[in-house]
Amino acid sequence: MTVDTLQVQQQLIVRQRIRLMVNQYEIHAVSPDGKEAGILAFAQQKRMAFKEQVTLYTDDTKTTPVLGFKARQVIDLGATYDVTDANGAPIGLFRKNFKESLLRSTWHLEQPGHGEMIGRESNLTVAILRRFVDSLSWLPYHFEFLIGDRPAFSVIKKWGLRDRYVVTIHDPQLDRRLVSAMAVALDALQSR
Repeated sequence: MTVDTLQVQQQLIVRQRIRLMVNQYEIHAVSPDGKEAGILAFAQQKRMAFKEQVTLYTDDTKTTPVLGFKARQVIDLGATYDVTDANGAPIGLFRKNFKESLLRSTWHLEQPGHGEMIGRESNLTVAILRRFVDSLSWLPYHFEFLIGDRPAFSVIKKWGLRDRYVVTIHDPQLDRRLVSAMAVALDALQSR
């Protein structure tokens, strides 16, 4: 995958691989008929890491990094995560709003020169059920990210045996690397 290929995508599919000691994710392009197309990036998160860090690579050989995100703090419920390119240059940041997330998960996402985006679970009933009924934590969810009242992008968790997300980008100015990082983080960090 090249960054240029990623930046022209209007929709992405993020799929979690099932592994014992790590969380792994594939980010795919979407074909015109809505099906999963070629792999754009591969992400890996170590479980039980002292300081959260996820790196996205061009593929699962993990030889060429594309971007990554890393927590500024060690184990903090409202930690800020810096998103950087392969050379360590900043792309943006995101953080979970702990207080608002007690009932409905809320994330703040910033892209330099673009303004703050706020993403919330769309369905309050599903959000509450997932929090207070452990056996329903698998329920799919839908996040809408807005810049003011304007749609920026959405992330929809689909039904299935393994986690699968459809990401739709509404704002053509969004850096798809930042959107990809946020989509992976919704799965990797959501329960924290």
